[in-house]
Amino acid sequence: MIPVSVIVMTRNEAVNLRACLESVREFREVFVVDSGSTDGTPDIAADMGAVVVPFMWDGGYPKKKQWCLERLPFIGDWVLYLDADERLTPALVRELAALMRDGPRHAGYFVTGRPVFLGQRLRFGAANHKLIMMDRHRASFPVVPDLDVATMWEVEGHYQPVVDGRIGRLKHPLLHEDRKPLSTWFDRHNRYSDWEAALCNDGRMATLVDRERGLRRVLKHIRSNTPMRPLMVFLHAYVLKLGLLDGRAGFHHALARAFYHWQVDVKRLTCVSPPTDRRPSRRQAP
Repeated sequence: MIPVSVIVMTRNEAVNLRACLESVREFREVFVVDSGSTDGTPDIAADMGAVVVPFMWDGGYPKKKQWCLERLPFIGDWVLYLDADERLTPALVRELAALMRDGPRHAGYFVTGRPVFLGQRLRFGAANHKLIMMDRHRASFPVVPDLDVATMWEVEGHYQPVVDGRIGRLKHPLLHEDRKPLSTWFDRHNRYSDWEAALCNDGRMATLVDRERGLRRVLKHIRSNTPMRPLMVFLHAYVLKLGLLDGRAGFHHALARAFYHWQVDVKRLTCVSPPTDRRPSRRQAP
């Protein structure tokens, strides 16, 4: 068994979870940290051999990812975070097995996430890059004061953990395939854009980007200040990254990405952060 602890965070993910857990059967332990699912998600997790851990957010910090680092009874030192709509490819599983057999040379590892959109696995276009695996003793999800953004709730926003040490990159991709209706994608990204617009408007996002390293930090600062950003995002995904070669699905995925950034930009025009006390709370969820 691969000596890595997998963490899958769920809330009503019955339609996605089975495929996710099938992809991590070769790992030594798998935790499904569930936030009160009512669709049978915990039963599926238990049936597939995962350790089900209930989570109830208390409205403060730490949020769910950091809570997992602090509270789960891990056997070893290495952890791997997955969303329920993500799957490890067989090639990525083999790569991780070889990495752990030979001994990791870095404190954390990025992976490239390739989307499945409109039922099609996209070969081109824009991908996401996620720091998926890390030495838990050298990693943390620092507090980002965002409790004023009510739609973001219990899970940390779109930012990477802070890792003390060098970070490597895995060669093989992670698949991102949400089997829920497409309306769920828009609902989720509507919440994300609320969060990003609020943080962009008062400098919190710039502070967050400053935590990134090297070229990632430079590119994120450039993107956040690019005029006509939604159009640039579309052209980057559809033309520069050859999303057009994925046909109809590639076009709609590039357009959806551009629409997300349009949401952020238009919300920034009307976003006024309320005078909320954002001081970090250290209350623990039970």
